[in-house]
Amino acid sequence: MAEVIRQRRAELGISQVDLAKAAGVDKRQIRRYEAGEQQPVLSVAVAIAKALGISVAELAGEHGQRVDLTGTWWSSWQTFMDGEEVITCQEARFRQQGDRIEVDALSRGNVTLEEGGYLWRGELRIWDNEVLMGWYAADDGAVRSKGTMYFVLHPHGVHMVGRWVGLSYDGKIITGWGAMARSDEEARALIAGLKDGSAVPA
Repeated sequence: MAEVIRQRRAELGISQVDLAKAAGVDKRQIRRYEAGEQQPVLSVAVAIAKALGISVAELAGEHGQRVDLTGTWWSSWQTFMDGEEVITCQEARFRQQGDRIEVDALSRGNVTLEEGGYLWRGELRIWDNEVLMGWYAADDGAVRSKGTMYFVLHPHGVHMVGRWVGLSYDGKIITGWGAMARSDEEARALIAGLKDGSAVPA
């Protein structure tokens, strides 16, 4: 447990003081846990695991087979404006903590704000290394778009395909295809495959 706490805290870039505040314990206790001098009681272990974004089992040293999706991705979307299809492709950053992934769009991609390209942020949760579900919301000026995302993850974690449903320029309940991959070209190819029926979720 001592090694798990040290390593996970380093991965997150937080200090012992930060972890102590998040878990509601004294910083000296974190120091003792990391030195292996003491083990936290269950209620404290739960608080520490939550602060570190891992399960209590992982805190205790059990290693799951969770895929790590942290890094830069390209997100491609089938959207609509005034009834006309618009395909966007944006660079996005994934920050994964346990089964929760924070997503931030880093660029508007190939579409201007006036054409419907906007920055957004969201959150995904991964289930059984197979399905990701979550939400998104515009993070760009007065854009009101927000909604949900559902993706099926490739068995090796190299890409994901699915759909979005949400409030859009064209209405309150709009849906379209979505794909995420490690390159712009692959994300666009996945959207094209979803549209013509050749990209079947693995």
